[in-house]
Amino acid sequence: MKPIKHYFVLKGFDTRGLSPSYNLRSFLLMFLWAVSAISLGGCSRVANPIQAQQPSGQEMPQSEPTTVPNVAPPPIIASSGNPNYVVEVVQRVGPAVVRIDASRTVTSRPSDELEDPFFRRFFGDGQPRQRERVERGSGSGFIINRNGQILTNSHVVDGADVVTVTLKDGRSFDGKVIGEDAVTDVAVIKINAGNLPTVPIGNSDSLQAGEAVVAIGNPLGLDYTVTSGIISATERSSRAIGATDKRVDYLQTDAAINPGNSGGPLLNARGEVIGMNTAIIRGAQGLGFAIPINTAQRISQQLITKGRVDHPYLGIQMATLTPELRQRLGSKLGVKLSADKGVLLVDIVARSPAADAGLKQGDLILRINNQPVAKIEEVQKIVEASQIGNPLQIQVERNGEITQVAVKPEPLPAQRQS
Repeated sequence: MKPIKHYFVLKGFDTRGLSPSYNLRSFLLMFLWAVSAISLGGCSRVANPIQAQQPSGQEMPQSEPTTVPNVAPPPIIASSGNPNYVVEVVQRVGPAVVRIDASRTVTSRPSDELEDPFFRRFFGDGQPRQRERVERGSGSGFIINRNGQILTNSHVVDGADVVTVTLKDGRSFDGKVIGEDAVTDVAVIKINAGNLPTVPIGNSDSLQAGEAVVAIGNPLGLDYTVTSGIISATERSSRAIGATDKRVDYLQTDAAINPGNSGGPLLNARGEVIGMNTAIIRGAQGLGFAIPINTAQRISQQLITKGRVDHPYLGIQMATLTPELRQRLGSKLGVKLSADKGVLLVDIVARSPAADAGLKQGDLILRINNQPVAKIEEVQKIVEASQIGNPLQIQVERNGEITQVAVKPEPLPAQRQS
């Protein structure tokens, strides 16, 4: 395991091992790598920094009782003439925001030099063959249930041996991770406490750019820090911000978010949680991202009821067809496409649902369930919203002809979720 990093790191494409010849997969990977590499910064965590496990466009691959109904305080009625609405939001919601400290013990081997016979002559064979160290990280969270259920980011608690939750009133509790989902970066923690303050939940589907927001968290270890700003954009795809191993359409905000804010709430002017702060783009200013609360709630309910989330999986690697890509395919590989729009299949995972159904490298997806698709993000949304085991009717152009393929999504394999 790697040491704790206080930021996300998303790598570009790994082109090692590609054939020097211009086959379709090699050409597309090289083309995509040249236009899509981006790095992302984010919040403090325990465990490996998040890294892109696949090239951009690749489809990503015990429990507690059901949540008691939330009895959060009524929302604040925001007034455009009230300059202190942020104060009201913080006073109302602040007690339900928590600090999360996590640690894990990592075992590592001593350096290879100590294994050399020359060093053994001086240090002997009694030297320890393994060393242990404790790695620590911190983040934020918010209480969604009076009986102690807390939402946070998966990367805050991933791999942690010990989780400690500290309330604003100073009380500390041992936390138990009920479940975590690396694909959406959502986790649920449970503490043994009752009659706790909770946050009111808003609706992230109705948000618009320009709305005022407030962020509360523990950036850089500075407890219960408040920042404010606006929603800069909605539905920022994970691919657009470089998080190619995620399945989330993020909220973008200019409210200051720093390491340690991970898992904290993003609130609207009425004091309702509309997002979970999760990442920033490293080196940029005023670019923060939050998981929409509707997404976080949907994932958290599955974690609470069954301890895991099953994401639909096809096993395809894709590229959005652009005029430049279309022209290069024709000039470099002699691939002629009659359609101007669609999603090109760069590769098919062996023994995957897509492979079993007969999808092929070079197919151009035109429609799914009779719905036109022109971008990777549109395919990903349809797949994520599909039901495992229910066939998706996929229309593709192949060798100049239109054909229909039925693909049954399967649960995303565990090795592709981390």
